[in-house]
Amino acid sequence: MRPDERFFSFEKDFRDPFARDRDRVLHCSSFRRLEYKTQVFLNHEGDYFRTRLTHSLEVSQIARTLSRMLDLNETLAEVIALSHDLGHTPFGHVGGDELDKLLKADGRPLGFEHNFQSFRVLTKLEKRYKEFDGLNLTFATLEGVLKHSYPYKKPFLEGLDPHFDLEKHPSLEAMVVDHADEIAYTSHDIDDGIKYGLISFDDLLKDALCLRVDEVVQKEGVSREEKLYRHRFVAGLIKLLVEDFIETSKEGAKQYRQETPICVTIDAQEELPVGFSKETGTQLKKLKKLLHQKLYKHQKIVRKMHAGKQCIQGLYKAFTEDTDLLPPYQKELFDVRIKERVIADYIAAMTDRYAMKTYHEVYGFSL
Repeated sequence: MRPDERFFSFEKDFRDPFARDRDRVLHCSSFRRLEYKTQVFLNHEGDYFRTRLTHSLEVSQIARTLSRMLDLNETLAEVIALSHDLGHTPFGHVGGDELDKLLKADGRPLGFEHNFQSFRVLTKLEKRYKEFDGLNLTFATLEGVLKHSYPYKKPFLEGLDPHFDLEKHPSLEAMVVDHADEIAYTSHDIDDGIKYGLISFDDLLKDALCLRVDEVVQKEGVSREEKLYRHRFVAGLIKLLVEDFIETSKEGAKQYRQETPICVTIDAQEELPVGFSKETGTQLKKLKKLLHQKLYKHQKIVRKMHAGKQCIQGLYKAFTEDTDLLPPYQKELFDVRIKERVIADYIAAMTDRYAMKTYHEVYGFSL
């Protein structure tokens, strides 16, 4: 399929194909619900914390910058970035992990995976047209959401439309989004973690990449003791990673760049033509490992996530035991989809607070 081709017919208008995709995503209900879905810290814990919505906007901004500097399609990168987290459950990754376990325990070996769920949201779960399910987005956008994270061959993608050739890399724009995602969540999780005292610069400044950023901030005349230091550090980390990515990716992007985005073109066995330098890539992996140990496993976060996990378990158990607890539309879907998948889709679409509210209604008490 051509990058700008769609699976269903449509009437053209004044917008280019990827701008039309972006507008459809921005106006869909799944995008709005990202406002009350956890990134790392539960939304109601404080107004400063990132949510899935603010994270998606930040990824989009970084992806647009990277694409523009590499002379790629900025709008395609934008819509992939805005769509890439639509399939996330409430309560962050633990919600998705729990649904995955529950489905597999119920004899559904394909389980649950948030990237594929984002693809399903765009192609099946959003309903805006009478003739077909989904938003009828371009092939390049759907491929980018489905394959923005390497490797591509995974068990739950069995039976996928052969047009999405898993033996091939996605567009350069999708690769850009994957790295923009990494830049955004690493820098902003540090910002949120420092803000609420869950991690300290004493922890971070033992790390090689953080020391590189610290050197830049110190040259600006901002000392570690100043309140401004956190803001300058986060901005400096983003700047360092963005500049490294652009400089390292120039030749690779130039080699494969075409007038229209390239899809299912580069063999998946080939190294990605864009990315960080070897030094920065290695240092970034070490920083993420540090954050996993010091921040994501912090007692306060683990306790909140445990409560979220119990909520997911409780809702799934209640809905599978008594389907009359589900809204009429979900029950109608039993005619075309398996019960467990309908229930998982319904839970995955919930916001954190709606999941907690529903749990309270079903069980008569709150977690």
